[in-house]
Amino acid sequence: MPGTIDDLIASIEVELEAAQKRLKKCGAEVQLILDKAQQDGRSNLTAEEDTRVAELFAARDQARNDIAGIENKLATTNKLKVEEQEREAKQKEQRATPAAQRKPAYDQVARVGQEERTYRRDLDPNGKSFLMDVSRQFLYQDVEASHRLAQHMREERVERAEYLQRAVGTGAFAGLTVPQYLTDMYAPATANLRPFADACNRHDLPESGMAVNISRITTPTSAGLQAAENTAVAEQDMDDTLLTVPVQTAAGQQTVSRQAIDRGTGIEDVTMQDLFNRVATVLDSTLINQSVTGLSAISQATAYTDATPTGAELYPKILGAAAGVEQALLAMGRPSHAVMHSRRWYWLSSQMASVWPMINWSNLPVQAAGQANAASSYNSGPRGVLPCGLEVIVDNNVPTNLGGGTNEDELYVVPKDECHLWEDANAPMFIRAEQAKAASLGVLLVAYSYFAYTFGRYTNGMQKVSGTGMAQPQF
Repeated sequence: MPGTIDDLIASIEVELEAAQKRLKKCGAEVQLILDKAQQDGRSNLTAEEDTRVAELFAARDQARNDIAGIENKLATTNKLKVEEQEREAKQKEQRATPAAQRKPAYDQVARVGQEERTYRRDLDPNGKSFLMDVSRQFLYQDVEASHRLAQHMREERVERAEYLQRAVGTGAFAGLTVPQYLTDMYAPATANLRPFADACNRHDLPESGMAVNISRITTPTSAGLQAAENTAVAEQDMDDTLLTVPVQTAAGQQTVSRQAIDRGTGIEDVTMQDLFNRVATVLDSTLINQSVTGLSAISQATAYTDATPTGAELYPKILGAAAGVEQALLAMGRPSHAVMHSRRWYWLSSQMASVWPMINWSNLPVQAAGQANAASSYNSGPRGVLPCGLEVIVDNNVPTNLGGGTNEDELYVVPKDECHLWEDANAPMFIRAEQAKAASLGVLLVAYSYFAYTFGRYTNGMQKVSGTGMAQPQF
């Protein structure tokens, strides 16, 4: 089929997705207003809320009408496409030679296979074609570039549909889904990445709103022994406290010159991957180091004070932190992971011992005080397991400048099930080319990710080991 019909269908589908989003967003906002009134114990909405609800209902009705019209337009366009296909098929039959002399046409031969992608690793390993098309489409409205990008989006719709909900805007590809093979490439610059974030209990971020609200039961019911028959039994009114978790944005940008894109070699993929790595790093570092709500701030400390620390002395402190987690959570969770800096992991690996724990909770070799996962590397999952069964996560976003000597790190003992991380599953990262940089022949690349997290559903559910015994280790 001519590309113009396919492009028209693609643009109508994008228009339909946008209208469906508007409809869904209106309903979600109305529900949010009603929920807030219910939480506040109000029987009526405020005047502002009534006005807003009326506006949302009007917008919802308009979105429904738009959807009906767009669906009708899409059906008409698809019908036109079918008619053109039939007309082309008849033209081929008229031009065909007699059946006895005719060889099957290419599109009449049954083949089993897969259509080649528009942007491929083997033909364009650095992603230069993709970035050039992004630039040409945004800066010059290049028709051929737009067609290739439209074809790429159709391929993404088939192979990675879950990433497309936010990837297409209403204005001629305001946002683009990056070819998957580009996000798998490694940039030369190193980064701390997100080992701890990948180990957290993951949830999909709600489609709208800038906060996640969780109800915490802070005053439980009670029970007791009845003093005598027909006397009152124990009673205590249950109460909860709302835990509000803000949605945050990890983002980075880089302006790349058109000369670099058009004439450079291997520049674009390094720039993109480095942006992706920085976003991942700042997200993970926020989880650990953010004031008040980060893992370090919220964890209950177990002090380890020693001028000549040893692994044999540190291990009981780790068990003490694990005991604190279990005491806080009881049947609601268990300590599952020990999160530490790479220098602490290798220092523990360097320690020698002549005695071993009386009780091993995991299947460790005889006379071993832990076991490393030889197949694991940084940011690729647990690095090993301790005798108490805690899996070790090595994360270099753990601070190493703490304490009076600004040379101490911390070790966190956490229950994975209570390390909650919400992320936008549809489109965690984007690339955008902004028209604003056209005058200086620059292309602005922006990567960003929405996320929310909490470790605070239960008080003292997170524990850490800190103190002078955690100073920079000596090997």
